[in-house]
Amino acid sequence: MALVLTSAPAVEPVSLDDAKAHLRIDGDGEDAIVATLVTVSRTHVERSLGRALITQGWQLVLDGWPVSPWLALPIMPVQAVGAITTYASDDAPTVFASDHYTLDAHSQPARLVLRGAQSWPVPGRRANGIEITLTAGYGDAAEDVPAPLRQALLLLIAHWYERREPVVLDAAAADVPATVAGLIAPYRTVRL
Repeated sequence: MALVLTSAPAVEPVSLDDAKAHLRIDGDGEDAIVATLVTVSRTHVERSLGRALITQGWQLVLDGWPVSPWLALPIMPVQAVGAITTYASDDAPTVFASDHYTLDAHSQPARLVLRGAQSWPVPGRRANGIEITLTAGYGDAAEDVPAPLRQALLLLIAHWYERREPVVLDAAAADVPATVAGLIAPYRTVRL
């Protein structure tokens, strides 16, 4: 299984101006580093949670289907499924009709569920025979992202802005602040 980003978010959940205001930076001399920290912080939080914060396009590539009539999707929140495509042994694509399945976006994780007596289409290729395109994220605007996650990003940006060295000799390691972990904890998917 592979999850591939096909279209990056158009905006960040925290603007450069918001990050600079949080860091109390006047002027534009640090804009490049702050903008990089905004992106890196978003990516870190997204990967930690298995969530997309701002609307993004993704492609899930599978070798085969699960035995069950549903497939858990590895990213949340899922807004829509674009297409499910299977490939024959000669690489000919076939799109699985969208009326044969439904997106259960309320589950955590989101999942695709077969309708009625349908069964998953069997791919002809042994490797990467199934491609699912989907759109994930809380929305198109920064305001769509929950406030605790945006606050966690600001704290993480400040943490990394103040600690630019990966290792400081003769000092204790500077872990990600507990406040960041606390803010993102309710958005973690608990697996039993």
